[in-house]
Amino acid sequence: MKSAVETLSATRVRISIDVDFTDLEPHVKRAYQSISERIVIPGFRKGKVPRAMIDQRVGRGAVLDEAINSALPDFYTQAARENEVLVVGRPSVDIKELKDNEIVKFEVEVDVRPEIKLPDFSSIEVKVDDVAVTDKDVEEQIEALRIRFGTLTTVEKDAASGDFVSIDLIARIDGKEVEGGSANGISYEVGSNRMIDGLDAALEGMKVDETKKFNAPLVGMSEGETGEVEVTLKAVKKRELPDLNDEFAKLASEFETLKELEADVRERLKRLKAMEQGAQARDNLLKHLLDTVEIPVPENLVNDEVHDHLEKESRLEDDTHRAEVTEEITRSVRGDFLLDAIVKAEEIQVSEAELTEYLIRTAARYQMTPDQFAQQISQSGQIATLMAEVARTKGLAIVLERVKVKDASGNVVDLSALAPKKAEEPQA
Repeated sequence: MKSAVETLSATRVRISIDVDFTDLEPHVKRAYQSISERIVIPGFRKGKVPRAMIDQRVGRGAVLDEAINSALPDFYTQAARENEVLVVGRPSVDIKELKDNEIVKFEVEVDVRPEIKLPDFSSIEVKVDDVAVTDKDVEEQIEALRIRFGTLTTVEKDAASGDFVSIDLIARIDGKEVEGGSANGISYEVGSNRMIDGLDAALEGMKVDETKKFNAPLVGMSEGETGEVEVTLKAVKKRELPDLNDEFAKLASEFETLKELEADVRERLKRLKAMEQGAQARDNLLKHLLDTVEIPVPENLVNDEVHDHLEKESRLEDDTHRAEVTEEITRSVRGDFLLDAIVKAEEIQVSEAELTEYLIRTAARYQMTPDQFAQQISQSGQIATLMAEVARTKGLAIVLERVKVKDASGNVVDLSALAPKKAEEPQA
């Protein structure tokens, strides 16, 4: 097999492939066997029909068509690999010449990853917000801690916003109770708007043991439709918060005084905001690169992804939405190309430990065990995608170390200080 590559644009090439018939013969043999198992000829068992009989009945041309269709992906993949062509999207194939028992010539036009010229990362400067922890920030954290250690006490009063109540709920559609649509003894904060639309308005002013009905959209209903919800107030409670003093500090933490607790909260907030600086620096670097680096995108690749996306949403005719999706996918593809170029330039390798750490973090976000998540990824054939994601994240982190990062006040930010400290080597 011989092959050559012609560059058509920054994102498209034409691969010319000449295949000697000896290389095609195994595929021709399989084509004859496949056709032999499909056709019915009196006097011959399926799978045992001679070649000459197949040529007579279906024609040599049909056999060659099947053989070539079977062989093209193999020859195309081999040619792309030999010429180091990083293809993306669907190829377009054109048979240029076919001489039986001699040669097959065909051309493949396909989109490819563009060559991306990366900048000198040490010359880049990105801005991040200042690390600023205010007294109000500390107060809010302490107040949240007070709430965690607060107690609920039953009171004799009508329900009002800010009260905690115990309620029973029943949901009905067309007068029939929804399966699984009833619950008793639910604890709820009036005014929090965290459950069902209209529930807060119904509870305002209700008396204990009173029942009200109201209409609300329920899970599984079409837009604009509503069901009936019946709520019964069983109890009204007030939250009592502990006093802010040294006794509270001892109760809620390992510290002896409130002053020590507040100092610790302030330091934790500083650390959190510093970590947010690191994430902001990463995001701002990526935005800067996408805004300044030339990254051609194959039009066909974007169009195919946009079509698939809109087809799943049944919104192929929505031109406004198409424009939004096109912009989003174009930026996503450019981002992937950019990060993959960094991975290649930096010769990034992903270790088993790094992959495991990523699996654990991601599984936690989906409320799954690492084993469950790993099994799901494997079954869906997403291992390569996951490896690429880890490599891209690692690559961006590595080049971020070369970038100058300054806060809004003009101070240089040392992101390396945020990295986990390695354990010290034991002394000999």
